[in-house]
Amino acid sequence: MQRIINFVLRNRNTFLYSFLMLISLSLTVRSHSYHQSKFFNSSKWLTGNVYGVAANVSSYFGLREENERLVQENERLRLLLFNAKEITAQQLDSAFTTNYEVFSANLIKNSFSSPRNYLTIDKGENQQVEQDMGVITTKGILGIVENASSNFATVQSVLNTKSNINAKIKNTNYFGSLIWDAQDYNVVQLIDIPRLVPLVVGDTIVTGAMSSIFPENIPIGVIKRYDLNTSRSFYNIDVELFNDMSNVKNVYLIKNKSRNEIKELEERTANE
Repeated sequence: MQRIINFVLRNRNTFLYSFLMLISLSLTVRSHSYHQSKFFNSSKWLTGNVYGVAANVSSYFGLREENERLVQENERLRLLLFNAKEITAQQLDSAFTTNYEVFSANLIKNSFSSPRNYLTIDKGENQQVEQDMGVITTKGILGIVENASSNFATVQSVLNTKSNINAKIKNTNYFGSLIWDAQDYNVVQLIDIPRLVPLVVGDTIVTGAMSSIFPENIPIGVIKRYDLNTSRSFYNIDVELFNDMSNVKNVYLIKNKSRNEIKELEERTANE
C-alpha cells in the first residue's frame, strides 16, 4: 500500500495535469458543436474498429463449427444426388427407402508417394463404416474402404497399384477400368476403351454404372493424353484427377445398401 502512495506522490504533477486536461477537453467538446461532432465521429471510428477486430476473432474461432455445418449439409445434398431417381428432398425426412447412404469423415493420415497407398479416416464400425464402402471428396473419388476397426478405417487409395475401379467417359456408355501405374500422384490410367470411341483431350471421366460400390457419374478427372494400343485395339488413357491427392481433409463415405445382395447373387451364379 505504501508503494502505491509513494508512486502517486511522485507522479502527482502528471496526474494533476492529466486530470485538468480531461476537464478542459470535456468543456471544449461540450461547448462547441464542431468539436463535439469530431469527438463523436472519432469515437464511432474507434468503436467500429474494435467491434470489427472482435468480430474477426470470433469468426476465426467459429470456422471449425461452420465447416462441420457445411460438411453435414453436403452430406445431405449428396444423399439426395445419389438417390435422385428414387427420392425427393421432401421424402428425405420420411421413412422413404434409399439405395445409398452417405457419411462424412475426416482424413487423419494420407499417403500418395508409394506404389500401394492407403489412407486412414476417423470413423469406424461404431459409426457404421464397413469394408468396400466408396470414399469421395467434394471434387471426386478417393478410394475404397479396405478395413475398419471400432473407430477408424483404412482406405485403399486410387493411387494404389491394386486399385481397379469401373469408369467411363462422361455422357457415353463406353466404360473401362481405372488403374494406377505408380508414376504420377495426380494422374491415373483408364484402360479397355475401344479404338472406335472418339476421344478429346479434356473429356471428363466419371464412375461407371457397372460398379456396386460407387454411384454412376461421380467425377474422377479429365483426359490428359491418350495413345492406341495397336496390338489390342484399345486406348491407354492418362486421366488427370480432380482431387489434389496431396491435400485432402474432409471425405464422404458411400454405402450401397444393395451391395451384399448383389455380391451374394453373383457368387452363387459363379459357383453353379
